[in-house]
Amino acid sequence: MSVTVSATLAVNEALAERRRQGLPVVPLGFGEAGLPVHPAMREALAAGGGKNAYGPVAGAAELRDAAAGYWQRRGLATDPDLVVAGPGSKPLLYSLLLTIGGDTAAAAPSWVSYAAQAQLAGYRCLQIPTAPAQGGVPQPDLLAAAVRQARARGRDVRSVIVTAPDNPTGTLASAATVRRLAETARELDLVVISDEIYRDLVYDDAAEVHSPAEYAPERTVVSTGLSKNLALGGWRLGVVRLPDSAQGRRLRAGLLGVASEIWSSPAAPIQEAAAYAFTEPPELTDRIRRSARLHGAVARETADRFAEAGAMAAAPQAAFYSYPDLEAWRGHLARKHGVTTGSELTALLLEDYGVGVLPGSEFGDSPQALRMRVATSLLYGETEDQRTTALEADDPVALPWIADHLDRLSEVLQEVGPGEAADEVPRAPLR
Repeated sequence: MSVTVSATLAVNEALAERRRQGLPVVPLGFGEAGLPVHPAMREALAAGGGKNAYGPVAGAAELRDAAAGYWQRRGLATDPDLVVAGPGSKPLLYSLLLTIGGDTAAAAPSWVSYAAQAQLAGYRCLQIPTAPAQGGVPQPDLLAAAVRQARARGRDVRSVIVTAPDNPTGTLASAATVRRLAETARELDLVVISDEIYRDLVYDDAAEVHSPAEYAPERTVVSTGLSKNLALGGWRLGVVRLPDSAQGRRLRAGLLGVASEIWSSPAAPIQEAAAYAFTEPPELTDRIRRSARLHGAVARETADRFAEAGAMAAAPQAAFYSYPDLEAWRGHLARKHGVTTGSELTALLLEDYGVGVLPGSEFGDSPQALRMRVATSLLYGETEDQRTTALEADDPVALPWIADHLDRLSEVLQEVGPGEAADEVPRAPLR
């Protein structure tokens, strides 16, 4: 079995190499939150710095209590004994796939690691298209058909992964879609893994995030962490909420068995800081809302720059992503650049112009599709002072270092694309 370096990490390394060579870059490939650590979190980490003993495999009781309270405030009653912590939500998700066993299903497009983790576990990932502007959740009717067909061919499909809100599209599935997904999972006896790492980064305060756990509580596992909402990607702490059912308790036992053989227990000082974070003190909730506002301003402006160049895309609603489609450029790209696939297009943008984005094919999209994931969170500045200024600015897109990146992106799109001639090619449907 061969699994290459994750595409998100690979593009980040490619951009870093260009910087070392003194070449300009527009860093739109890596999904890191790109903001400073809140001072209160630094203090919480320092306070736990003396803890140096192995702890419970599931995580410290204080952390599990705090995480249960976090979900309780979002309408999901949670037993702390059904919370498991790990060194990031990513290893927890992989351990869940190992525990559940069998093939899984996920949206197309969806985060790059779902299919890769299924492959590492020795299984397959069925990738099911999403409805327009409702990323992260496979279309329930298509999911049902694909699972039944796979089972008829002898495949053992046991789970479905959803992302709410979504990476790579930055969109949010409706309550009706999530409900139908949950009902379909119950009909097909699938475990639902709901990756809600971006839940707190919805731009509109009035928008509601609906979890499959609301509609199929007996079979839904919910995961989250601190890497996105509090920009703590380097601290590596995630938690999962297991269903309060016989199935949930079986999953807990299996997950703890896997965890005990891989990471033993999460790092004690990080757990203490995370327990503080999950209690959601006002200073941290204020930081998260400011972060969501910044992410929204820059992600929407970036999506607008692509739209001005002729791209089609759903307006981002959460996180720091958009997913533009440059199908309108197809004829021009083939004639002028010899480009016919998404990966060829993103290679052209990276190698010739220093614009780092990822092709949709890395997320389970068609290789021929001229769609790409654009991550905007590394535009906020090179220094902590710049990033703090961006976080506090009323109009962050007007800050010189952000505006320069956006203007450079527009220049590149103008140079690579056909300009006004893009209208000569029929545009792809809105996604």
